[in-house]
Amino acid sequence: MKKTLLATSAALILACTLIPAAHAEATLPADPFFAYDRPAEYGVHTASITVPLRDGSHLVCDLHRPGAPDGTPAPGRFPGIVYDYNAYDQLEAQGRAAAYFVERGYAAAICNARGSGESPGHLDPFSAQEQRDNYDLIEWLAAQPWSTGRIGQTGVSYGGHSSLLVAVNKPPHLAAIIPVDGISDWYENTIYRGGIYSARIRDWQRAVAPDTLTTYAQHPLYDDFWRERSVKSRYVDLDVPVLEIAGWYDRYRGGMVENFQARPHNVWLVAGPWVHGWPAGQPADIGNGAYLAWWDRWLARRPGAPLPAAKVTSYEAPGTGWRQFTTWPPSGTRRVRLGLGADRVLSPDPGAAATRTFEVNTQPVAGGPGQRLAFQTGPLPRDLVLAGDVQASVQASFTAADGNIAVVVEDVAPDGTATRITQGWLKASHRHGHERAVPVRPGKVYDLDLRTWPTHYRVPAGHTIRVTVSSDDYPEIDSDAPAGRVALRLGHGGSAVTLTTR
Repeated sequence: MKKTLLATSAALILACTLIPAAHAEATLPADPFFAYDRPAEYGVHTASITVPLRDGSHLVCDLHRPGAPDGTPAPGRFPGIVYDYNAYDQLEAQGRAAAYFVERGYAAAICNARGSGESPGHLDPFSAQEQRDNYDLIEWLAAQPWSTGRIGQTGVSYGGHSSLLVAVNKPPHLAAIIPVDGISDWYENTIYRGGIYSARIRDWQRAVAPDTLTTYAQHPLYDDFWRERSVKSRYVDLDVPVLEIAGWYDRYRGGMVENFQARPHNVWLVAGPWVHGWPAGQPADIGNGAYLAWWDRWLARRPGAPLPAAKVTSYEAPGTGWRQFTTWPPSGTRRVRLGLGADRVLSPDPGAAATRTFEVNTQPVAGGPGQRLAFQTGPLPRDLVLAGDVQASVQASFTAADGNIAVVVEDVAPDGTATRITQGWLKASHRHGHERAVPVRPGKVYDLDLRTWPTHYRVPAGHTIRVTVSSDDYPEIDSDAPAGRVALRLGHGGSAVTLTTR
């Protein structure tokens, strides 16, 4: 077995174009866009307001305007920013975060979405109603006598989703957006991963929007309910300048990359070594310079405000440093196919055809062993950089009338420590898409194609890559696969993964 593993490693390396390990780099990318700054010019004047909506309702907001020395609003007209439009009733904290931009000549509106905080009505996250309310807020800001009529929007997670969704509604005075950890599609990115309900989201539903526990369960297939909450269903309308801030350890990185790939002419992507949330306070924090440069460019139209030097600025995790590319995946990447062998080796030459089985675990197992098959390369003789997604082609049959497949890709250190790099999931009855469920005949072998979340990750020399196939990945997905047995076809012509490397 040891000889086979070493041969596998050599074949893998020969099949890839590798680059030498890099030293740690400075926190900020070497790009004037990220170092941009200018001094504060104003104080902050804050007022609690209500913003009227087209149906006669209203939003409760805090409006932060550039302030004069005497505490009154500064004279003149200023561009506006809708800052983190969400349902979390965090007006005070968001006001503190927005102050940096207010002091530099922007008015910031921080509002509770309909049905949250003091804003009346029923909360229905990312619905057409919520999008209309956001549209009305933007247009109200643009119409104020102290406004230049150029409005931007930013926010993280809920606020990032809102920024993208209002943009595809095309309010006339929305000039640019900065979504942080935003969606391409609420169904695919969050609720039904590969057609399988995500257990992880239910705590959020209970705490924020409990009615969705019922409504989302009523729509297990992709229909107009979800298209209403989708950016990708309206990509043709995503035409304002977009600065996407994503994290390579965040659950929405797939959606953010997908948005960039769909609209590369007006979308710029910055992806750092960040978990879910604002980059502030995380490793390789980019500070406020990039945000200010973006607003100065598109809202204030200040001469000299730069754009990013490249369309994609990406941090090569876990600690290599920043890289800039013209596209994603970067030009020059290669696709490397590795077969899943019956001897549990992951290799370009996976050996003779064979079948291996595992039992379905019907109970949630957070981090437990469960029932799964694992396949592993030998120690890599040189660093291997993954830059894109990993595609899994799984040939499987089920004894039940449906089944789930979860594929997890890990970096395994010589001491056995495993770090998850990426993952993907698919319900077998959704193998032709999520708009309809296609029956699964017990015993029949199906080709199941899974696309994992994208990554930019360096696997060091001496480490191995492990791919695990199972029917469970709780709490990322529900443990709802019916009991039974899953059989995988392995070896030549069988199941495989394809790496995107550079």
